[in-house]
Amino acid sequence: MTLLEFVLEEYVLRGSRNLYPLNSINPWRLEGQKTVAFEIVEELGGAPDAVVVPVGNAGNISAIWKGFKELWEADLIDRRPRMIGVQAAGAAPLAITWSTRSRGLRIEENPTTIASAIRIGKPVNWVKAIKAVEESRGAFITVTDEEILKAMMMLAKLEGVGVEPSSAASLAGYLKAVEEGLVDRDERVVLVATGHALKDPDAIKILVESSSGS
Repeated sequence: MTLLEFVLEEYVLRGSRNLYPLNSINPWRLEGQKTVAFEIVEELGGAPDAVVVPVGNAGNISAIWKGFKELWEADLIDRRPRMIGVQAAGAAPLAITWSTRSRGLRIEENPTTIASAIRIGKPVNWVKAIKAVEESRGAFITVTDEEILKAMMMLAKLEGVGVEPSSAASLAGYLKAVEEGLVDRDERVVLVATGHALKDPDAIKILVESSSGS
């Protein structure tokens, strides 16, 4: 039994109120995450052409797409963006499932990546995430740890923004998407960063050591 399964059993089946599942399986969390779409539209004055999101348990990408759909249905935007999910090459169950058109989730038994927040081999919201990408005519894309670290450095040097590896995966994914023709350089694209650099100080140490040795 996993820790999450234990919490759910205690909370749902036994009625315990000492534990509360607050991860991406929680519908209230997803309702909060969907407001990212509202903020994007508020800031830009409309919907972008595409939104690039790091994907682990797949709560963000599915929730943000839900937000854009609600705005569309309320006639508050005139288009819906393509959702592009980014996974680490060593932890890419959704990217593999999507690219192979598998009817079931291609579980990664031993996911491996420096990006700890997306080091997930069995995302709980995988069905919603696949639906979001397909409905939006988007894509899943994978990036290596080296590409993630490079993106971390770029954001720090060029933008003064310190993010943890999973967030840097958005920029790494965007650069690859442009290279592969999934996104045009002239399009308006939003990259979602989900965590501050201090969330993963060990990654900063690795980044500094690798840059000083180069």
